[in-house]
Amino acid sequence: MDVKKCDMLEEAREEIDILDMQIVELIAKRNEYIKQIAYFKNSIEEVKAEDRVKDVISRVRTKAISLGLSPNLINDLYVRMIDDMVESEIAEFKNAKSL
Repeated sequence: MDVKKCDMLEEAREEIDILDMQIVELIAKRNEYIKQIAYFKNSIEEVKAEDRVKDVISRVRTKAISLGLSPNLINDLYVRMIDDMVESEIAEFKNAKSL
């Protein structure tokens, strides 16, 4: 992982601001794929995909550890994000099935 060495507080903050915008864009991109996935599923239970959620959480926790991040922080962020995206996917699923 490459991290720029900053010489001033403002420079570090600017780098964080750039990363924040990239993180939001990546989350939005992830959400767009979630919406597409709804069209491949046949039931609300498939949408919820509890085994898949467990796998994702496990992978991101492992990645967090490898990067020196708190796995609990990443766990909490992903649980919140996935819960919200599952609700969005359910709405998309219902919409797709009504067409």
